[in-house]
Amino acid sequence: MSEQYDIAIVGGGMVGATLACALEGTGLRVALIEGALPPAFSPEQPHDLRVSAVSIASVSILNSVGAWAGVVARRCCPFRRMRVWEDRGDVLFASEDIHEEVLGYIVENRVLQLALMDRLPALSGVDFLCPTKTRKIDYGSQGSRIELEDGRVIEARLLVAADGGQSQARQAAGMGVSSWDYEHHALVLTVETAYPQQDITWQRFTPHGPQAFLPLDGRNASLVWYEAPERVKWLLSLPDEALLGELSREFPAELGEIKGIVSRGFFPLRRQHALRYYKEGAVLVGDAAHMIHPLAGQGVNIGLLDAAALAEVLAKAKRAGRDIGSSTVLREYEGMRRNSNLLMMTAMDFFYRAFGNANVPLRFVRNLGLGLAERITPAKKLVMRYAMGLDGSLPKLARGEGLGG
Repeated sequence: MSEQYDIAIVGGGMVGATLACALEGTGLRVALIEGALPPAFSPEQPHDLRVSAVSIASVSILNSVGAWAGVVARRCCPFRRMRVWEDRGDVLFASEDIHEEVLGYIVENRVLQLALMDRLPALSGVDFLCPTKTRKIDYGSQGSRIELEDGRVIEARLLVAADGGQSQARQAAGMGVSSWDYEHHALVLTVETAYPQQDITWQRFTPHGPQAFLPLDGRNASLVWYEAPERVKWLLSLPDEALLGELSREFPAELGEIKGIVSRGFFPLRRQHALRYYKEGAVLVGDAAHMIHPLAGQGVNIGLLDAAALAEVLAKAKRAGRDIGSSTVLREYEGMRRNSNLLMMTAMDFFYRAFGNANVPLRFVRNLGLGLAERITPAKKLVMRYAMGLDGSLPKLARGEGLGG
């Protein structure tokens, strides 16, 4: 016997769970399938390595689905300033310049996922199937059949791939991607700082790769060091004292003294984009659709915008009595998101390529550009609002509106 649903979301991470929460009240029956629950949270735990810079638009989405309060009840760090520099070129963004309280928040991915999962038991239209993995997905244009490892069988009109860059659901639906690996890996460190609580995030460009500082609550921070894979491997092999010495030599004085290393890890960097976001009966969101360079921390934000846009399109189709799995409905979602995502991905590629080049004349032009950006107030404000998700065509949930009407 199989269980019948309108929508099966494969992947209950940040994006898949947001979509499931957003669909509550639409009249659609949703199955959210996730392989494992994240570990429970305790304030005494050290900060996780994987964190995200959550934009104001993303906060609006999370507020709309009732999850932001769960983030704040655990922990997050607001940031009000952002500095970007190389040599003598320097630009400082401040929330007060655009009359906003903050630019965004640094949030541990696990905290965000747990806050979303808090909401799921109260949702009458969503069945959270966890922990269980998908054994087999049989995609069909008029409906898909999903066999789970716990023996259950799910059938749904619409298959949603929210299961990451190596998406099993995307592969089952036969949607291809274009991709390439970047030359760098990202060394990620959670550290204890000598400075007290900070409200600034910064990115410094060097000939070898960018360096980033992300404030966490208290005297804690996340450092991201982009380097060649061989050097990252060597840095990871060092004992804490030797690695602290490398940080003091390579990172700028703005970092201050690092009192200790809490945890360390790395991840390779890949750029990937689906050739299309939908086909009849299937649709992609989040990393299943796109993987972006983490340079400006926009990955989670464009994923949450995907979820908000898809929920809006499906809610409207349901009210109009249209087939939620039809190409005409899903094409509207792709129209809302694909070009916007491609623009952000292209911008990150440009910064990565332009600022990762040691060519002396190009470095001069870059520094000149940063200096001009600091002085041209309208352009600076425009960049800030775009990064915060406050400009452009946004889904209703990102504007703080409901899906009705």
